[in-house]
Amino acid sequence: MTAEPTAAGEETGSLLLDRNFTTFWAGHAMSQLGAQIGQLALPVLAVAMLRATEFEVGVLNAAGLVAFLVVGLPAGAWVDRWLKRRTMIAADLARAAAMAAVPLLWWGGMLQIWHLYVIAAIAGTATVFFEVSYQSYVPVLVAPGNVGQANSKLEATAQIARIGGPAAGGLVLTVVTAPVLFVGEALGYLLSAVFLTRTRDREMAVPAADRRPLNAEIKEGLAYVVRHPLISRIAACTGAMNFCGMLIFTMMPVLILRDLGLGPQGMGLIMGAGAVGGLLGAMAAPRLAVWLGEGTVIPLCAVASSVFLVPVPVAAMVTQPGIGLALLLLHEFCFGFVVLVYNIMQLSMRQRVCPPRLLGRMNASIRFVVWGVMPLAALASGLLAEHIGLVAVIWIGTAGSFLAAAPVVFSPLMGMSKLPDQVEGN
Repeated sequence: MTAEPTAAGEETGSLLLDRNFTTFWAGHAMSQLGAQIGQLALPVLAVAMLRATEFEVGVLNAAGLVAFLVVGLPAGAWVDRWLKRRTMIAADLARAAAMAAVPLLWWGGMLQIWHLYVIAAIAGTATVFFEVSYQSYVPVLVAPGNVGQANSKLEATAQIARIGGPAAGGLVLTVVTAPVLFVGEALGYLLSAVFLTRTRDREMAVPAADRRPLNAEIKEGLAYVVRHPLISRIAACTGAMNFCGMLIFTMMPVLILRDLGLGPQGMGLIMGAGAVGGLLGAMAAPRLAVWLGEGTVIPLCAVASSVFLVPVPVAAMVTQPGIGLALLLLHEFCFGFVVLVYNIMQLSMRQRVCPPRLLGRMNASIRFVVWGVMPLAALASGLLAEHIGLVAVIWIGTAGSFLAAAPVVFSPLMGMSKLPDQVEGN
């Protein structure tokens, strides 16, 4: 992909003065708000209304994530060929249509759990293309010196949506049923598409004559990730963390809604606490990077995220819902904080060191590794929970997360005060 940033190579000051970024930012906010409402609606619909078993919950989670495993790698090569903004618009429209199907099926009295599998798979496939394009689009839209600032603003907005979305969803569920919330999610994706159509950039697609075979381009992106001394360790750590975390989080709706009996409102409150922690983490990330070191903060947050998973299995073992709620609120707040710091720093590093022509394939290769393990973990979680119990599965995920931090703890990142920029010639 050949592209010119909308500004010069150096930092250009506040992005609030950049109309194209603020338009893109507004669309991102709408999309995130709708998605967060859906994050509450889907498990409530499956567990509380359709009476899904642990295994069915695992299949549902896997269906929404399997696209990262199936089309994750070719998506990066395609995104590097296509115009990223147009790809995001198409993905938003596909997700809006998929979400709108839920209330239509429900109102028609036809909604079944297998419908949710199909809808989750369609939305998940669109999300693969949106996310790869989105992460590769920021360096195209803003000057290289503003990439970190842009990521911080986008992540902070995402966290605000994660605060308001579940809380609003929980409140709405006191007067309407879960399928109605999917209308809000569909609307969020539609508004995102509208704002993206109003965003302008100077991106130019690679001419067809300059393209190489798809397999060769996929291999180039994957090889870059595997060979890079820092990105490869980030991929290994994040992938292992996601696998362990998915063992836990697949069973969270069952734990909250069924075992602890906290209801949709309790689930919305817990999700909101995680979003508050994430918002504070997004705001604190630049300062923590200065105080602790841009590289050092990554392994420290990886270890801290494992520590803050411990309250989850403890909550699963208690019999008092109030104590369980308090433990889950503590977990979500602290976990959300450190994970956002980790994500902002590692994403900014990847965007800074990767050559622009490889951004889509690099991001897709990372997504293939770190998200591709998640449908496998979701299925494993559902199967194991039905055979050894929910509490045992959550303890396994928690213990494994400490081992998952090893690739970045024992790496050059520990003690690194400043992350590298792109090496000339890469």
